[in-house]
Amino acid sequence: MTSETKGIAQLTTAMVLSGTLGVFVVESGASPFNVVFFRVLFGALALGAYVTARGWLRGHGFTPRTLGLAVLGGVFIVFNWVFLFQSYENTSISVATVVYHTQPFYVVLLGALLFRERLTAARVGWIAVAFAGLILVSGVTPGDFASGGTYVLGLGQALLAALLYGLSTLVTKRITGVRPHLIALVQVLVGIPLLLPFADFGAMSGTGWDWGWLAGLGLIHTGVMYVLMYAAYAQLPTSKIAVLAFVYPAVAMVADWAVYGHHIGPVQALGVPLIVAASLKVTLARPAQVTPARPAAAAPAGGTAGRTPEAASRTATPAACEA
Repeated sequence: MTSETKGIAQLTTAMVLSGTLGVFVVESGASPFNVVFFRVLFGALALGAYVTARGWLRGHGFTPRTLGLAVLGGVFIVFNWVFLFQSYENTSISVATVVYHTQPFYVVLLGALLFRERLTAARVGWIAVAFAGLILVSGVTPGDFASGGTYVLGLGQALLAALLYGLSTLVTKRITGVRPHLIALVQVLVGIPLLLPFADFGAMSGTGWDWGWLAGLGLIHTGVMYVLMYAAYAQLPTSKIAVLAFVYPAVAMVADWAVYGHHIGPVQALGVPLIVAASLKVTLARPAQVTPARPAAAAPAGGTAGRTPEAASRTATPAACEA
């Protein structure tokens, strides 16, 4: 098996796991704040055990500046999960996931707004196409406002989750010299004290077997999934990462239909290819305009000996949009 074939298998597996995340969230029966608290708790245990076993805590590469950036990115990531999981409750896993997948456009817009990154006419055009698709996918009708606006609130929560993910991406892009696994570990560790005041432990007394779903979110969807993604990014070009990223929403929609009978309507479905096409155009245009071509030796580390921490840090903000 070639390195690229292995990377494809790893990233596909990671995106399939990401697509099942919504089912784990709903089946746990816990509130979004409780779900995220236990996700970061179990996720920190999984990632901590992995990086310790690999010996990466020694010579971690963090400076006060980069550690501060990782902490700030963690704040954005944690609340991104909270809003996304709230959106599942108010819309559906399918709709929330597709809306959430608009995050690459926020990265571009925020980069132009905050850091004066180049924003071409072509990018603006594709972003407009994506938001046209978003309007179709949302399927909002006047009745949604008249019935209390719960569905509209859910759409807003998914959009806010995407915005927070975009902010985390921009912050983390500025961290160099640190392995992405360590950045992810810091980000989930931040979530433990951050969410502790919001967690309702009394509501967990009758959880029973639902603890398995919560443990799975941390161990599988944070520990295993992140390790697979970072290993894959070390072996794949951005073009393949961008394409495989769409395995995630596809699996999420299939899982939502198979488990809960939810599916998007025909008009909503028209918006999906618009978002997909625009996301690919925006994502694939990014490397040529933001970063210079890099030699093969500078590929990020996915557990491969002989690669520097500086190279490893490139995968901290992947092209894929994982939950």
